[in-house]
Amino acid sequence: MSPNIQIEARLLALSLVTGAGLMILYDVLRVFRLLVRHGWLWTGVEDLLYWIFAGFATFYLLYRENDGALRFYVIGSVLLAMVIYDRTISAIFLKWLKKAGRCIRMKLTGKKRM
Repeated sequence: MSPNIQIEARLLALSLVTGAGLMILYDVLRVFRLLVRHGWLWTGVEDLLYWIFAGFATFYLLYRENDGALRFYVIGSVLLAMVIYDRTISAIFLKWLKKAGRCIRMKLTGKKRM
């Protein structure tokens, strides 16, 4: 395989990993939101900061791995990995997390009544 194709394949793989990593970070943010209840304003601020960070992370990847040259397939790959992760792993994780949260709340309210 030619060195150019290897470099492009590596960049594609790194962009997919970056997208999945960004969604893992968003899942951490979701867990924080379940543990610490707060209003729509703080939720919006958290989302704004997250998306600013996601943009910087994507463009840092381009800067570090591709000398700053804009490659739209890298941005598309990051977004694709984010969507695939969100629809598969994250969906399963959130269902499990909500069930666990309900069980914990039931046990806590049951102990308070005794």
